[in-house]
Amino acid sequence: MKYLICAIATVFCISAYAQKQYVKVPEGYLMVLEQGDDILSKLEAFAIAEKIPSANFTGMGFVNMKFGFFNYDTKEYEPKQFDDVELAAMQGTIGLQKDKVSIHAHGVVTDRTFQAYGGHILDGKVGKGTLEIMIFVHDKKFERVKDEKRGYNILCLENCPK
Repeated sequence: MKYLICAIATVFCISAYAQKQYVKVPEGYLMVLEQGDDILSKLEAFAIAEKIPSANFTGMGFVNMKFGFFNYDTKEYEPKQFDDVELAAMQGTIGLQKDKVSIHAHGVVTDRTFQAYGGHILDGKVGKGTLEIMIFVHDKKFERVKDEKRGYNILCLENCPK
């Protein structure tokens, strides 16, 4: 019985801790993601839940990350996966595109030989550890629009085309 109570208490504590992944701080929000969390979907869910008009974010931690290098000739990303690496720096923006949350993020990861790799974040999951993200919320809504001439989306600051 004693072991059952301890097991239940441990599960309850872990569940309670896992539910709260961000807190409001004077500068915006501080988010801590856990192993296995999908980084982009957690940022998107946060932006929806908190009704964020737009924001910038920065982060660091342990990840499995897929970067893309944008090929201007084909207008497509050339992907490459990096597993069990340390995210030395991540930065990005949260905006809206056609009334939906739009995340744009870049990052730099390092491996155990201290070799660095970086690019546009296509997909990422928290690795063996945590990921800390600081989110700086803006008081204005910024729209991401497709720039047909360039062939990619840009963050429009004002007078955005519809």
